[in-house]
Amino acid sequence: MEIILKEDIIGLGYKNDIVNVKSGYGRNYLIPTGKAVIASASAKKVLAENLKQQAHKLAAQLAAAEEEAKKLEGVSVEVEAKVSATGVLYGSVTAATVAEELAKKGIEVDRKRILMKDIKTVGEYAATVVFHKEVKVEVPVTVLAEGNVAAEKPAEEAAAEAPVAEAPAAEVAE
Repeated sequence: MEIILKEDIIGLGYKNDIVNVKSGYGRNYLIPTGKAVIASASAKKVLAENLKQQAHKLAAQLAAAEEEAKKLEGVSVEVEAKVSATGVLYGSVTAATVAEELAKKGIEVDRKRILMKDIKTVGEYAATVVFHKEVKVEVPVTVLAEGNVAAEKPAEEAAAEAPVAEAPAAEVAE
């Protein structure tokens, strides 16, 4: 079934897109809730006319989205979480968690605009922030172990000092 979307629907499309969906989904959910209309020939003509009239407004929305995207350039997110001995998180890092961390940095982003799978292990990941259907920004997300963050730094410093201490011991052994 071919329909015209009246609003953005995550995972399906954006406002004024013509998409194909299963008949039951269109008839029983999208059309009755006012989120879509059947894409008949007359509806397509009306859509084309509306898009022509709204071209200036759409250009302004795109410019605003690009402005928002500039705020995220060079921004990365670090999340500290409780971790088991095997490196698996207790719980997970979600889009809501990333949105909270961005808010702490002064960048307000709705969690629904962040696309990512739930993170369940320590490591580096990427979250995609969608401001407009043409404007998407990749934000690096680093998940760190909560207790090991402080312990990692001294371990790195000790590792840097260790080769110096080991060199004289190796000479004595020879």
